[in-house]
Amino acid sequence: MKRVAALVFLLLLCFTVPAAAQAADVVQIDNEPVIGTVQDEIGITLNKNNVPSYPITAEVFTTLDKTVSPTTPPSPYPGTILLPRQVSEYASNGYGEWDPDGPPFLYVRPPMVVGGINGPPVPDPPDADPSGTPLLSFFTISDVHIADKESPAQCIYLGYNYPEPKTPGGQPVGNSSAYSAIILYTTQVLDAAVQTINALHKKAPFDFGIGLGDAANNTQYNELRWYIDVLDGKRITPSSGAHKGAGTIDYQKPYQAAGLDKSINWYQAIGNHDQFWMGSAQVNSYLRKTYVGSGVLNLGPITSLPPDFTTVLSSRGFYMGVVDGATEFGKIIDVGAASNYSNPPKIAADLKRRSLSMRDWMSEFSNTTSKPAGHGFTRQMVKDGFACYSFYPRADIPIKIIVLDDTDKVGCGAAASLDQKRYDWLVRELDEGEAAGELMIICAHIPLRPYAQNPPPANNPFYPLWSLWSPFSEISEDTLLATLHTYKNLILWCSGHVHRNAITPQPSPDGDPEYGFWEVETPSLRDFPRQFRRFEIVLNTDKTISIFALDVDPAANPDLLDHGSASPPWTSLSYAIATMEIFQNPVKQGPNVDPVSGVYNAELVKQLSPEMQEKLANLAPVVSSFKINGNARFTRSSVVTLTNTVVGTIPAQYMASEDPGFSGAVWLPYSDAPSFTLSPTNGAKTVYFKVKDGSGTLSAVASGSIRSMRLF
Repeated sequence: MKRVAALVFLLLLCFTVPAAAQAADVVQIDNEPVIGTVQDEIGITLNKNNVPSYPITAEVFTTLDKTVSPTTPPSPYPGTILLPRQVSEYASNGYGEWDPDGPPFLYVRPPMVVGGINGPPVPDPPDADPSGTPLLSFFTISDVHIADKESPAQCIYLGYNYPEPKTPGGQPVGNSSAYSAIILYTTQVLDAAVQTINALHKKAPFDFGIGLGDAANNTQYNELRWYIDVLDGKRITPSSGAHKGAGTIDYQKPYQAAGLDKSINWYQAIGNHDQFWMGSAQVNSYLRKTYVGSGVLNLGPITSLPPDFTTVLSSRGFYMGVVDGATEFGKIIDVGAASNYSNPPKIAADLKRRSLSMRDWMSEFSNTTSKPAGHGFTRQMVKDGFACYSFYPRADIPIKIIVLDDTDKVGCGAAASLDQKRYDWLVRELDEGEAAGELMIICAHIPLRPYAQNPPPANNPFYPLWSLWSPFSEISEDTLLATLHTYKNLILWCSGHVHRNAITPQPSPDGDPEYGFWEVETPSLRDFPRQFRRFEIVLNTDKTISIFALDVDPAANPDLLDHGSASPPWTSLSYAIATMEIFQNPVKQGPNVDPVSGVYNAELVKQLSPEMQEKLANLAPVVSSFKINGNARFTRSSVVTLTNTVVGTIPAQYMASEDPGFSGAVWLPYSDAPSFTLSPTNGAKTVYFKVKDGSGTLSAVASGSIRSMRLF
């Protein structure tokens, strides 16, 4: 039980900040053009032309170009050690400063050996195989922890006054998971990340994206709705209760979210914070009433490290506090010893704060305007309370995505767990994928024996690895690892949870390279490094595949254009960095992670079985549709548009000609709608079209006809 509690507290990695409430300020938002208006639920006027209220910078960079690099404060931290709640004093004391033009981090190629005992990663960044064939591109976001700042059910008390409270032995109990100033801006940061994803998609399209869990911070309905609504591109009212400060305070103002590009399918995995109180305990009757009530959460004294939440939740004595949304820096009120209050503190109640059951949480993903319907969760899954599924992002490429719920349904905390039902389901999915000759990727919230944190947990028998597995699990971690190493086609385990960029090799115990797989963690959009990941999978000419894992900082504007003040995403980044500095949270966790920026970009090479090599070698691009001017019968212009769709491998170049032998034609960079100039005579014209992928594999020739009726 002690081990479980330790894991709970170590991995409680993102909590929210509540706030108090009074009458809402009703004003018109003036940071965007009002072209046709609509009033939101609190009467504030917004535009309804979907212009994002907080547009990102015009140019978007990845960490291959430059990084957000914190400016190291004086040794080792500023002379004045602030309390986390002293947000207004961060800047004047040197906390939260950063260089937006930090150094780039190119790819390194680590060995498939735990701890790198056969030597360090290649020191010089390797280049991608210039003749490689792209197979799949996707993004992962994780641990967004959308937070209701004014909810009475948070536990701000365990972080706002760090290093208080302390154990009787003098050890700090609280941490940044319980409170950090970042909670003021969680929806706006997600909006900035979505806009950054859209910009990258225009340069090189994503096949899909997936959220790896902890979308909501505290199981609340309004938190999850904000998450889905930001991705859908709706108008966001990021406050609750009485909506204090909605017309004057930047983090409280309603705004228009940009929304994810509708051509990108996005999916979702479930995390511990999505279903348990603060990701750490079962929601009991007292908590359930507190969520929707006016009384601030009152818990027992915290005297141990880590705390036993069973005891804490059943006793009283300390109010956990809320954020006062009418204050610029999110002042914490209604917090501290109950003996200091003559009357229990009260705030405005809000039914939208209700705690969601697992089934309710899954069901909410059907209430969306983006694709696919349900974002992975079906009605039957909701009925069964079973959050595991699989899908194929591209019907023409043999890659299967397996989304696994590995959260602990018994301990209801931050540890990983599998019951027999989920394990049996996973084995069936893996068996079917192996038999069908499909590469397989597992996406889950919690990592599977990854590299240890720094410093490593005490008495860690797996060092340099780290067990996050619950003793309540029916299936042990050893059993699961042994099972996974029996599948040659498993290439990747993607997870979040620990809020870092660690990459852990999982080599086969017998050293057979075909049975090893890679484990890649995606950091949090809440805590520093505040990033998401882009993955690209490429078939190399030597018949291996490379998984390129790339970190991306969400783009943000330093000011609100005509307002002259920092945009919310920009401000929140300084708060994320200040939180890291004040709590002295480590950035580098695991080999090769940069200790300042937290970045780790890697090319992860996977050896394939002979059967898989042969199957992938036979892949080719296929022109599945080809139209001249949209299948028009005639044209009066000599320049036409060749609209085409290609499936199979990704095309790199195209060639078009009126000669079926393509005499005189040249290869051009691929476009799905290139222009083509017809020969100068009138009459029926036939255009022939073909493509080739990065490895030089050609498609079959497609053709279409149109009649030229030019006016001279």
